[in-house]
Amino acid sequence: MKQDIFQAIADPTRRAILTLIAIQALTPNAMAEKFDMSRQAVSKHIKVLQECKLIKPEQSGREIYYHFNPKKCRKLTIG
Repeated sequence: MKQDIFQAIADPTRRAILTLIAIQALTPNAMAEKFDMSRQAVSKHIKVLQECKLIKPEQSGREIYYHFNPKKCRKLTIG
């Protein structure tokens, strides 16, 4: 199921995740620590953001770091 980008960013936790990773790429574990929620809960938010291409995964050794995708957000403001 393809996610609607506006529904994705309507959630305050997902907006907070975007704000965090706009500053620095993070692993799901690091995000879970910052939000005081389970890794599974964070993974659900990550999945929605990734389906909308708002974030991009990058493998680094055994970890996956998620990066903010500014090009996709630029499309939101331009139209």
